Amino acid sequence: MNLILFGPPGAGKGTQAERLHDAYGLAKLSSGDMLRSPGTLNNLARTYMQRGDLVPDDLIIAIIRGRLNQKDCARGFILDGFPRTAPQAEALDGMLKEIRKSLSYVIELKVDDRQLIERIAGRFTCAKCGAVYHDSFHKLKTEGACDACGGTQFSRREDDKVETVARRLESYHRQTAPLLPYYKGKGVLQTIDGMASIEEVTAKINAIVSSGSNKNAAKNS
Repeated sequence: MNLILFGPPGAGKGTQAERLHDAYGLAKLSSGDMLRSPGTLNNLARTYMQRGDLVPDDLIIAIIRGRLNQKDCARGFILDGFPRTAPQAEALDGMLKEIRKSLSYVIELKVDDRQLIERIAGRFTCAKCGAVYHDSFHKLKTEGACDACGGTQFSRREDDKVETVARRLESYHRQTAPLLPYYKGKGVLQTIDGMASIEEVTAKINAIVSSGSNKNAAKNS
């Protein structure tokens, strides 16, 4: 079972990838994690990143190809963060065809931008113990004091600021969302309400994966 998870930052792809890994033994392939891992190609990719340049698509494809040869990918993989553009999608398809693999499903976690910004941008963390709170959904019981440790210093990540979240959403809609019709045309796109609860999203993804597994079993019987 080979999957791509699509959705903007904050849609819950990381959480769902972790659950898929635990449930089905699928390898989690995050483009960011792969580029940070040791290795000759990865080191070369980091030289581009350190200069502030984009890593060439062919180099990323080569890194993914090498990663797919590792033992933990034998049962399948979950790709998160790649592809992001049409040329990358086409290059990925070509590489998978060469190594006789194919995509089972591309799963889109569809979100409402306004609600997602509200969900992400209100988060803040206790600087002392790391407890996470939210301006609307998980308020402090006592204003100015952490419920867990009583700390009075709090921080907000740059990535959780309204302006940052809005900018990343705009980038997703401009660059990555246009890939969805491409995968719909290939018959592998499945769309799920990413604003549902984590458990509901997990259940819907599991239904898709189980359906695909049953189809493969029927073909091989």
